[in-house]
Amino acid sequence: MHTYTEKKIQAYQKDNENRARLLIRCPDQPGIVATVSQFLYEHGANIVTSDQYTLDPEGGQFFMRIEFEYPGLIDKKADLEKDFTPIAEKFDMHYDIMYVHELKNVAIFASKEPHCLLELLWEWESGDLMANIAVVVSNHEVVRDMVESRGIPFHYIPANRDIRTQAEAQQKEILEQYNVDFIILARYMQILTPDFVKAYKNQIINIHHSFLPAFIGANPYERAFNRGVKMIGATSHYVTDDLDEGPIIEQDIGRVDHRDDVAAMKKIGQAIERSVLARAVKWHLEDRIIVHGNKTIVF
Repeated sequence: MHTYTEKKIQAYQKDNENRARLLIRCPDQPGIVATVSQFLYEHGANIVTSDQYTLDPEGGQFFMRIEFEYPGLIDKKADLEKDFTPIAEKFDMHYDIMYVHELKNVAIFASKEPHCLLELLWEWESGDLMANIAVVVSNHEVVRDMVESRGIPFHYIPANRDIRTQAEAQQKEILEQYNVDFIILARYMQILTPDFVKAYKNQIINIHHSFLPAFIGANPYERAFNRGVKMIGATSHYVTDDLDEGPIIEQDIGRVDHRDDVAAMKKIGQAIERSVLARAVKWHLEDRIIVHGNKTIVF
């Protein structure tokens, strides 16, 4: 890790050692916000940000994200979680408490095209991607130097449909070795098996090079060109067993016209892919996303 990056990360962890995030999903009913706020107040915590959303005040699902400062948090985590349990049971909550100074361990999967990987590495180097990039895995050697020159472990694992199970067994060993929390598919051009996806439910983020649901699958730029579209886009989503149909996190578009051939469309699209994936990853790292069915609530 570069000294600059290391200093940025250490400063971030120091600044946020008393900060936590609480994500809640439960049936909507009166008193949720008041009860949670009172709980934090009574424990001496100061709410920094609070966002909530309901699908329907009459029996719909309620979603909430609270970020708070709590002096001495590191030593009080266990008591905080234990004391919150009765409230969670009362309101039938699914909840998570995340501690901001505890950076997530990330694995990046890549193939031949490096643009999304390089965007993430640059964001991380500049101190704008607060995570520990624990390892990069690729089924090609193309990106090895880009990764290892930054002091990040690189593993080459050949993968295709004929050896998919064998490749994923090796990948799982590496993910366990590096204690990986979530995975980024930075244009990793391989389909994952249901068993692999199940092991990391809502913890695998993909970038698809089209504005889904248009042009699902391979060669979207060629199909977009043949269709004569006037805009192209990119979609970042969580991976499920249904190809390119997981919960969408972020999308963006760029305009094209009759002068743009497939190569020009691809160049425009790659710039969109980079920014869309980076935003989605940052939101995941900042615990801004709650998955509900096949949709996401992004605070």
